[in-house]
Amino acid sequence: MKKILVLGGTGAMGVYLVPELLRLGYRTDVVSLDEMTSDNPNLTYSKGNARDDEFLKDILKNNYDAIVDFMIYDDTEKFKLRRDMILDSTEHYLFLSSYRVYAEDKYITEESPRLLDVSDDCEFLKTNDYSLYKARGEDVLRAAKSKNYSILRPAITYSKRRFQLVTLEAYAFLPRIRQGKTVVLPEEAMDIQATMSWAGDVAKLIAALVLNKKAYGETYTVSTAEHNSWRTVAEYYRELQGMKYITVPKKDYLKITGADLPGKKCFEYQLLYDRMLNRRIDNSKILDVTGYKQTDFISLKDGLARELSGLPEVLPWDGRDDLNKRMDDYLINFR
Repeated sequence: MKKILVLGGTGAMGVYLVPELLRLGYRTDVVSLDEMTSDNPNLTYSKGNARDDEFLKDILKNNYDAIVDFMIYDDTEKFKLRRDMILDSTEHYLFLSSYRVYAEDKYITEESPRLLDVSDDCEFLKTNDYSLYKARGEDVLRAAKSKNYSILRPAITYSKRRFQLVTLEAYAFLPRIRQGKTVVLPEEAMDIQATMSWAGDVAKLIAALVLNKKAYGETYTVSTAEHNSWRTVAEYYRELQGMKYITVPKKDYLKITGADLPGKKCFEYQLLYDRMLNRRIDNSKILDVTGYKQTDFISLKDGLARELSGLPEVLPWDGRDDLNKRMDDYLINFR
């Protein structure tokens, strides 16, 4: 059996990718910070920190045929040091970047410009924003002598482990929905087009790229082609979960989310350089190489209904007191 290593494989995408790899007949090893076990003889969990070079060197001795890497490499210099170690130890390395590297384009393709290359915001470019260090990681890979890698750029991906609404994560709005509280959203973003993919569909696409020689040295946007305005997404949450929401000026929303606090400028950049950019995806490249069709993917409304209906009575997310308190305080004075 071909052996696959998944680094950071217990997150929103990994929980669907691992079963898909097993279904395709791969022996799969997953590295996680948590203690986990499996009764499946073809699935092994290893507890450890994949960011630790010594731990990684040791586990790479197992000679994996492919490695799928969900790890965050916000230190580009450190990633340079481990790049060749990873590429030399496997036949195929799949690096998870993000669609957030893209600047705005009418329809995003793999050739669309990246923020790192075209932004004229000098202060933004001096930061280590998520969209920038992902793009820098891509550049590190492209500079390698070996081309046995694939760069994957998922769009917003939701699953039972993660839900998003504009820049709000699940902890910020799902508990409020359960409590009957109003969610605050930025008016300027509401008619912007967003692309959100179900993690089960993303997992099928990633699994189809594993050891696919046509994918070596290539970059793919891993996504559905369906796009909806954030207003439509909010209405889906209203219809499916009874969410009450209001829209407020962007400046008020940024204060509520804490973007004006020291070290939290990333919240503003996420809004300005992603959620307020139209994100319509042309996914024809990945469909061509995997053989999937757009009609194979679940619609956003149906996918959200599926994942939300499976949530437990007690949510795994506690509302963060600081954000929720700011939202509550704002609503007291809202007219």
